[in-house]
Amino acid sequence: MNADTPQLVISRLFDAPRELVYRAFTDPDHLAAWWGPTGNSLPRDEIEFDVRPGGFQRWTEVNEASPDLRVHVHVALTDVTDGELLEGLMHVGGRLQEGIEPFRTRLRVEFHDAAEGRTRLEIRQWLPEHLTHPSEEGWRQAFTKLDAALANPRILAADHRKADAWQS
Repeated sequence: MNADTPQLVISRLFDAPRELVYRAFTDPDHLAAWWGPTGNSLPRDEIEFDVRPGGFQRWTEVNEASPDLRVHVHVALTDVTDGELLEGLMHVGGRLQEGIEPFRTRLRVEFHDAAEGRTRLEIRQWLPEHLTHPSEEGWRQAFTKLDAALANPRILAADHRKADAWQS
């Protein structure tokens, strides 16, 4: 993996305020509502977050078709700016699908305000080259689930009064 140039760069526009999209990445209940490719889920009791520089995010991803596939993800957070940035080193291990060995990737997720109350998400990942396409597909499927969750802010909003305000 080239340390200077990310192998995966994704820019995506979400029809939701930046605060809500950021919370979707930093609140365990919210992440459990959308993370992972189609058919994968996160058991809530296997998610632990301490979102701050020097903190971490840990979770287990389970494939419903093959429950013995249990992917353990640990992100050692190096840089966090509330509402704007998550950066760290992601370690992926556990029982992975055939052909994929445990790996590490540097991950940078930026959250930007966009027109009409939307959010532009910028993701950069420094990956082993052979994982670029599967990772891009995983993000695409996860974002389909995130779009659905953001379309119904009650799924993600901790305070339902804020959800009502976002819908108006």
